Amino acid sequence: MKVRLIGGSIVGSRMTAPKANWLPTPIEGVLTRAVAFNSDGRGAFGELWRESWTAGLGLHFTQANLSLSDAGVLRGLHFHERQTDLWVVLEGRALVALVDLRPMLSGGDLVQPPSQTIELTSGDTVVIPTGVAHGFLALEPVRLLYLVTNEYDGTDEHGFAWSDPLAALGWPTDEPTLSERDAAAPSLTEALRSMRER
Repeated sequence: MKVRLIGGSIVGSRMTAPKANWLPTPIEGVLTRAVAFNSDGRGAFGELWRESWTAGLGLHFTQANLSLSDAGVLRGLHFHERQTDLWVVLEGRALVALVDLRPMLSGGDLVQPPSQTIELTSGDTVVIPTGVAHGFLALEPVRLLYLVTNEYDGTDEHGFAWSDPLAALGWPTDEPTLSERDAAAPSLTEALRSMRER
């Protein structure tokens, strides 16, 4: 068997472990990073996730999911009381919305929460902590891999209307493609009140 080496040579037998290089965002605990790709004449290789990169954040992931969305699809806004998400954009471009509900989920006043939008493209990663509502608009077809810290059982799925004025997200569309669940989602105020009344 012949092996053709492209773009360099193998030096020694040890590879150095890359660092996660998480970057903070204005919302505490929301972290981003870009996947570092090594390219040669065959294509490219990049490590999406290592357990050591998130173990230091106190996270243990138990399930992986793949979301495929056409351009114009908006998914969200969803939040969890017991689950952290790690999103990796495999392909495409997405406008990700994040709304920090943690003060209100712990009994604080129903006020305008901190929110932000960030654009992610292929190879971009974001950690979304428990209590931070999230959603995204596919600006072009998107393949999104996401790891979660709890296996799905349906008991920790919450959401509110994507266009809720209290979240003040300023989406660049008035008519996204929505699921039935997202189209029928309550206001943020109603969602939080119903959770407090449980």
